[in-house]
Amino acid sequence: MPQSISDKKEDLLNDEHLKVKNWMTPSPFCIQPGQTLAEASKMMADLHLESLPVTDESNRLVGMITSRKLLNYFAQGNPGDALIGCIPKSNQAAVRPDDSILDIMSLPYDQLPVTGEDGELLGILTARDILDGLSKYLYKLRQQHNSAGALGAILESAYEGIAVVDENGILQEFNEAYSRFTGITREDAIGRHVTEVIDNTHLHETVKTGIAERGVLQNIQGHDMVVHRIPLWKEGRIAGAIGMLIFEGVTEVYKIYEKLQENQDAKPDLFTKKKENDSRVTLDQIIGTSEGITEVKRLARKAARTAATVLITGESGTGKEMFAKSIHHLSPFSTGPFISVNCGAIPEPLFESELFGYEEGAFTGAKKGGKPGKFELADNGTIFLDEIGEMPLVMQTKLLRVLQEKEAERVGGVKKYQINVRVIAATNRNLMQMVETGEFREDLYYRLNIIQLHIPPLRERKKDIPVLLVHYLKEICERYQAPGKLFTSEAVNAFVQHPWRGNIREMVNTVEQLVTLVDGKVIDYHHLPEMLKKPEPTLQKVNRAAGSIEEAKLLGSQRESEIILDALRRAGGNKSRAADLLGIHRTTLYQKLKKHRIT
Repeated sequence: MPQSISDKKEDLLNDEHLKVKNWMTPSPFCIQPGQTLAEASKMMADLHLESLPVTDESNRLVGMITSRKLLNYFAQGNPGDALIGCIPKSNQAAVRPDDSILDIMSLPYDQLPVTGEDGELLGILTARDILDGLSKYLYKLRQQHNSAGALGAILESAYEGIAVVDENGILQEFNEAYSRFTGITREDAIGRHVTEVIDNTHLHETVKTGIAERGVLQNIQGHDMVVHRIPLWKEGRIAGAIGMLIFEGVTEVYKIYEKLQENQDAKPDLFTKKKENDSRVTLDQIIGTSEGITEVKRLARKAARTAATVLITGESGTGKEMFAKSIHHLSPFSTGPFISVNCGAIPEPLFESELFGYEEGAFTGAKKGGKPGKFELADNGTIFLDEIGEMPLVMQTKLLRVLQEKEAERVGGVKKYQINVRVIAATNRNLMQMVETGEFREDLYYRLNIIQLHIPPLRERKKDIPVLLVHYLKEICERYQAPGKLFTSEAVNAFVQHPWRGNIREMVNTVEQLVTLVDGKVIDYHHLPEMLKKPEPTLQKVNRAAGSIEEAKLLGSQRESEIILDALRRAGGNKSRAADLLGIHRTTLYQKLKKHRIT
């Protein structure tokens, strides 16, 4: 006699694979009651935690502090030096290591503490852990060809809405919770394409890309909901995908945000100068969760709180200006303008007038009434000096004096004006090496290098490439008003394996090329440029040349000249293309051509 659904559910509850201890995070970070709320918030921010267990000296659980409670506490103007006991701690029901995740998945908590018999904190179990456990168990069941009754028991036990599609996007499972929310019965849903049943779904695309999406927003039945989309793999290929609907919508988050926004809007606008449209970049908009980029974000967040000068280093195309704008956004100067200056694109004779302005009649062709310089325009805001390594020595001297004295004078003027500006500089060159060769002033280097941020190249953060692809593919399709496209998993893997000497800029250009040239909706491996499929030795040599300008500076002028000539030859004499291969600005290339007397 076949087992009933209830019998199968009982077996599942006793299944060792589904025990909490197999999916929890052991020995989690925690805090003690005697510590302050400021310490708690810093720990949560640095470690990217949504909640923090509070334990006594014996490591027994006292309660949980959540980011929402901290946010509400600080939004009311309360100090951060208060002890942990000043705000209520969520008294969530703790779970045991031998509990089944099926028993606790209906609890409406994002994170659950796991304790022993004596109340000792053993670990933390998150909603993502539960989802991972379920998806891996579903995969195991499908491999064993024994999923029918057991899968039904799992789905009907779930508090969240769960949908499972096959490799063609056809719904194979649709649980009661999802059915109640959408008003579509399980019988009517199964066998239909997922797009016919669930509003604004991307689950069928998850099957094609193989890229998991966790905690993304999706508008269903007129409500913004949080969803997870996880691909299911079998024998090295994608066999389907599982979608999980978190019924806690984002309404409360919106309310908190709107309240804070109202408080911000209530402050008088002290500055009326026009800001650059894209200067309001935040660190959250910088995509990436790899260890390297996470550490840079953490340092940038700390640097932003001060008025100290920041030097951002990294290869061309890594996103130095985005970090500069993020620091500006979080800094005390955020209400002022963000002014960007490309030091490699300004002709040397115009450098001083561009930076500090000029008076009427200062030189032939001077604009009537004079013109303010970039430092004047950036007053009470931030000035971003990009490619600072290309600044002429004579201007380095004048910039140093301005930074020291906090005042400047227009070309042709007799009156100095005060400067209140946050300075952020960036370069893809080795400034310390330039100091040793006399190309960069040592005192200016130390004046700029108070806080240094080094952005890792894309080839050192491969984990971020799939997420970056999804973001830029969507952005570029919208820009060109093209129908949405998606990458196959084979194409994504080719992107991940490529060295990307031009970093994110090169990758975005490649995505833009594919969006414009590929007619269909799916971008497959055979659509990719040859350089992504199988790099040839000649191409590798070009890539080495493109990334070796820094090496040339170490080896001397002769080597730099050889690399430039090689890049020009490979670019067919096209100087713009050669500059791209070398990873430098076109104006910088012209300066080097003049320096080496290359025509």
